[in-house]
Amino acid sequence: MGNEMWVLTWKENTAYVFEPDTFKPIRTHTYQGEGWGLTNDGKQLIMSDGSSTLRFINPKDFTTVKNLEVLDGKSPVTNLNELEWIDGQIFANIYQTDKIARISPQDGRVTGWLDLAGLRRQLGQPNRAEVLNGIAYEKSTGHLLVTGKYWPRMFEIKVTKK
Repeated sequence: MGNEMWVLTWKENTAYVFEPDTFKPIRTHTYQGEGWGLTNDGKQLIMSDGSSTLRFINPKDFTTVKNLEVLDGKSPVTNLNELEWIDGQIFANIYQTDKIARISPQDGRVTGWLDLAGLRRQLGQPNRAEVLNGIAYEKSTGHLLVTGKYWPRMFEIKVTKK
C-alpha cells in the first residue's frame, strides 16, 4: 500500500511493514487475534482472522476503524482467509474450501461466489496439494491469479459476469 509492503503473522500478533524494493524494515504493529489475510482499498487495510468479521484498519497506527460481518443471506461466512481488493469489492478465499466469496465492503453482503474445485483436478497426480489459499489480481488484464498450499501450479482465470 503506497510505498510499503505489509506482512501479517498468523499467531505472533505482529504486522511488519517493509520497504518493498529492499525489504528494509520500516516499523511493526501489534494486534489481537490471528492474522489470516490482508488487502487494502487504497486508503485503509482490510484484515481477516479466520472468523466472519473483516477489520478495516488505519495503516498509520494499525487501529481498527470498523468491523464488518460477512453474511451470505442471513448466515455468517466463517473462515475468511486470503483477501484481495478488486474493483471496489473484497474477494476472500474461504479456508478449507475451493470457494472465493465476493463481498460488498459497504455492508458485508456476499454478492457472488467463485467455485474453483475444477482447478484441483487439473493439478495431476501425485501431488501434495492442499487448500486453495492464494489470490492476486492482475490489474492490466483483469484476471485473477490463484494457487494453494503445495499446489505445483498457479492458475490465471478470467472472471465474467453471469
